[in-house]
Amino acid sequence: MSSLIVLQEFCVLCEVSEPVVVEIVEHGILAPQRGKRPAEWHFDTGALHRARRAVRLRRELELDWAATALALHLLDEVEELRRENQRLRQRLARFAGELRDVGADS
Repeated sequence: MSSLIVLQEFCVLCEVSEPVVVEIVEHGILAPQRGKRPAEWHFDTGALHRARRAVRLRRELELDWAATALALHLLDEVEELRRENQRLRQRLARFAGELRDVGADS
């Protein structure tokens, strides 16, 4: 299990202020692993990667947080579709190999 990062350290690692992290959480981009209030929040390393990506997208594309959340959602969808496509290609290759084997036995 990965270790959790407290809010203050998380902010340092992402190079953002606490109010920015609060905004990111409010827009649904991140979800703390623990804690109800910001002072109690703890994040995992996956959230760290996502927060850095969100901050970079917002800065480079000059997006607001709502648009950043949408962009991240769409990027997640693309990644999932690529993984699914790869799995299907592998299954198709196995199936085609089985068909060749059956044809060779005939």
